[in-house]
Amino acid sequence: MKKIFSLSLLLALALSAALPADACTSAIFTGKSTPDGRPLLWKHRDTGELDNRIEFFPAGNGRKYGFIGLVNSDVQDGEVWTGTNEVGFSIMNTASYNLQSETAKIEDQEGVVMYQALGSCKTLQDFEKMLDKMKKPRGVEANFGVIDAEGGAAYYEVNNTEWRKIDVNDSKIAPEGFLIYTNHSYTGRKDDGMGYVRYNTANEITHRAWIRGEQFTPQWIFNNLSRSYYNSLLGIDLNKNPELAPEGWFVDQDFIPRRSTSASIVIKGVKKGENPDLTVMWTILGYPPCGIAVPLFAAAGKDQPAYMLKRSDSNNCLMCDQALARRARIFPLKRGNGKNYFDVGLAQFFMHAFYRLEDNNFQMTEPLMEKSYAAGKLDRNELKTLYDKILSEEPTL
Repeated sequence: MKKIFSLSLLLALALSAALPADACTSAIFTGKSTPDGRPLLWKHRDTGELDNRIEFFPAGNGRKYGFIGLVNSDVQDGEVWTGTNEVGFSIMNTASYNLQSETAKIEDQEGVVMYQALGSCKTLQDFEKMLDKMKKPRGVEANFGVIDAEGGAAYYEVNNTEWRKIDVNDSKIAPEGFLIYTNHSYTGRKDDGMGYVRYNTANEITHRAWIRGEQFTPQWIFNNLSRSYYNSLLGIDLNKNPELAPEGWFVDQDFIPRRSTSASIVIKGVKKGENPDLTVMWTILGYPPCGIAVPLFAAAGKDQPAYMLKRSDSNNCLMCDQALARRARIFPLKRGNGKNYFDVGLAQFFMHAFYRLEDNNFQMTEPLMEKSYAAGKLDRNELKTLYDKILSEEPTL
């Protein structure tokens, strides 16, 4: 057993240097699979740009709708990496590595596409029309996940010249009511692409939970996917068996949270006919095991919590800076291949330290949401009080 385990570690090390930084994990859960009938859109972002923040973009200046989005702190104007707008249209992406059939001078335009979509789209059909009208080559090779306030839920596999819709509401495609995507496309070249182990890991965790009758909620996603140290290929779960990490260290390979993870977001949409103002974007900035989820609303406009926004003396935000400082302690080794190892015990210490606080965030938010669902509108005064409580309770670790 020990010999086989050591060989697995060596294999993981050999592979680690070749993986791309843009390696996100994602899912769409339709109302069919959630306890309250409202859809969920999850993006777990991996990128070389670890400094992220939230920004509100008001209507105007070419934008039909106002929206909130995840942006890089050194943001190039006109790029967003996950977001939701004031009419309940929400979008995210994962990079695909098996869709492109030709190279083009323009590339990496996924953030631009999502920025334009959030500013102009209300429904999935609007997004499809936008894709059709875009100048080609589009400069993208991606899977875009989209939900809207009309009950729409789909992935779009998009390259420079073509797009294909994978409808998550289609019971033939997603019989359980959810789909997982990583860094390959279902309609792309077979055996090309990336993220197959992470795909299998997320898919296995989710299907096992579905069989057990567990309820898919934003909190469930963060605790069971965003912070999972299960590797389906090796058949190990470091959260359940930390003793499998010799001397407390393990290789950062094919877990859902990675050294390159910069944020994890779950957007909870609304039922058809509900006020889209009640769409909530639960957001963890930074490495999820040492971050904390905060509920954000496009309907709150510019009144987003200050600790999620650009600071007066920095392009970064407080919440992300704090999480990145903790992450640096989990990945402290810099020389040689040391960067590929993480401190399992410290990662779990942070997770346990924040579990109660994050659970409080969800419990404090639930009455606000139930009251808002009943009233058909968001209570902005109670939301501000909630944001103040979230900041005041976060410890310094």
